[in-house]
Amino acid sequence: MQDYKPTWWLPGGHLQTAFCVAGDFTKVDEILYERTLISIPDGGTLGLDFTPRTQDLELPPETPIVVVLHGLSGGSHESYVRSILSQVCASPANGGLGYRAVVVNFRGCAGVPLTSPQFYSAGHTEDIRIALSYIQKTYPRARLTGLGFSLGANVLVRYLGEEGEKSRLDAGCALGCPWNLVDNSKNLEGSFFYRNVYSRAMGGNLLKLLSRHLKTLAKLPPSRLTPHIPKAFSLRSPTLKQVDAHLTIIAGGHSPPFPFPSPDEYYEWARSDTHVGMVRVPLLAINAADDPIVRTLPVEAALESKCVVLAVTPKGGHLGWFEGGSPFRRTRPPPRWIRKPVSEWIQGTCEVLNSRREVSSEWVEDENGFTVEREKRHIGFRVHTLHETVIGTADEAQGGLQGL
Repeated sequence: MQDYKPTWWLPGGHLQTAFCVAGDFTKVDEILYERTLISIPDGGTLGLDFTPRTQDLELPPETPIVVVLHGLSGGSHESYVRSILSQVCASPANGGLGYRAVVVNFRGCAGVPLTSPQFYSAGHTEDIRIALSYIQKTYPRARLTGLGFSLGANVLVRYLGEEGEKSRLDAGCALGCPWNLVDNSKNLEGSFFYRNVYSRAMGGNLLKLLSRHLKTLAKLPPSRLTPHIPKAFSLRSPTLKQVDAHLTIIAGGHSPPFPFPSPDEYYEWARSDTHVGMVRVPLLAINAADDPIVRTLPVEAALESKCVVLAVTPKGGHLGWFEGGSPFRRTRPPPRWIRKPVSEWIQGTCEVLNSRREVSSEWVEDENGFTVEREKRHIGFRVHTLHETVIGTADEAQGGLQGL
C-alpha cells in the first residue's frame, strides 16, 4: 500500500474532516445511478442505486458487484462513495475495473421514502441481508464485495461477523469504521469542542433527515416512535446522543432488541469491534489515527484474526484522506488517496481469489407477493420501482451536512 501524504493545506484530522463537509465535489466523480426501490415485509423501503445504468452499458451477468453501505444520514450522492465508484465502475479502457456497484440507501436516506416507523442504526443488519438477497437473486453468478463507510462500515463488520461462513459477501472493506460506539460517544459528549462541533452536527443531520418524513409519519398508525418525535424536535441544537435517545434507540431496528433503555446500552450493543474475531471472509479495514470521531481501534482483535487486516494511516481525518491539490483551484477539490488501495483490494479479492463462495438459497413467493427465502421467511422483498435515474452529484441532503 502506497504511503499516504495529506494535502499540505489540510494537515490534520479536523481540517480533513471539515473539508469533507465544506468542499465542492459537484463537478467531480459524476455518476448516474439506476434506482430500484424494494419493499420489505415489515413495511419499510430500501433504495438500491446501481451503476452503471443498464441503458449506458450492458455488463456480463458474472461481473463483480461492489455493495456499498453509506455513512450516517448519507447516500449514493456522497463524495466519498462516488470517489471510489468512479474508479471501480469505470471501463478498463478508461482506467477503471469495469465492475458493477450498488449503493444500499438506508430507510429514509437519499430520497428513499420512509414507509414505516422503523429507521436504521449502526447495529441493525437485517436490511443489508434483504438487500443482498435481492442482489444475489438478480445476479447469481456475480462475486459480491462489501464496501462500508463510517456507520455503514460498522453495519458491514457486524454483518460479516454475524454471518461468518454463511456471508453472501465474498469479501469486505470498511473505511472509517467507528468500532466502539461507547468510547466514541464519551469523546463526542465529553469535551466542549467535540460536543459543539461534531456531535451537534451529526445530531442535526439526523433531525433534518427525519424532518423530511414528518408528513409521511403522521399518516402512519401510532407507534413507539410517535411520542418521541415532538420531544426530539423540541431540543435546541441537540447532540447526537440526544437525538439517539429519541430516535435511534426507539426505532433503529426490529424488536427485540429495540427499543433500548438508553443510548449507552444501544452503543454497547451496536459495537462492531466485538465481531472482528467472527469474520470469516477477507476484510480490509482502514482508519486514520487522527480521526476526530473514531477513538478506539480493535488492533489486538485484528492481529489475532486470519481474515481481517487493519491498516491505520497517521493522517486522514474521518473519511477524508485528501492528497495533493491546490487551495487556489476552486473548481476541483484534491483527490482522495483512499480510492487506489480500495480499488486494488476490491480487484484482488474479486480476481485473485478462487471462484465465488456459494451460499445456497431457495426463494419462494409468499401470500403477500414478497419473494422470501424458504428457510428465513422474514428475509424478503417486493420490487416497488425499477430503473429510476438518480444523479449522483445532486444534493440529496436537503440542508444536511454531507460527508460525515
